Amino acid sequence: MHLTRILLTKPKASEVLTAYLKQCNEPPWTSYFVKLKDVKNDQPGRSHFNWTLDTGTNYHILRTACFPYMKYHCTKRPYQDLRLEDIFFRVLKVMNLGLPMLFYGLAAIKLITHQEEVFLKGKKSVFIYFLYKEDKGSQY
Repeated sequence: MHLTRILLTKPKASEVLTAYLKQCNEPPWTSYFVKLKDVKNDQPGRSHFNWTLDTGTNYHILRTACFPYMKYHCTKRPYQDLRLEDIFFRVLKVMNLGLPMLFYGLAAIKLITHQEEVFLKGKKSVFIYFLYKEDKGSQY
């Protein structure tokens, strides 16, 4: 019963992010969507921030909700203070009432052509979605 409850618990969005970057052997970049209903949003309000893996590899993350998804764009880069950029992107989202991201999410429903499964220890795996299949390890 306890194991069943663990397996049915939604993973945190950050767990999916970390697991996918490791699953792909820390690619130079990636850009994916995850369904909002499949994860717990444990990074609310964060738009541009550093994400450092336990291996020491750092990524700059651009993140936004675009209903019915959460969009992540990840680039392997050295740690940098991204607080001003984070505030800037949040202000832009508020100023435009989030409408561009809503339309992007709705368009993505039709534009997504590829999906991959992210495996999480002790939790149900999650599918993430791509506009096109990425060449893992490609610089661009």
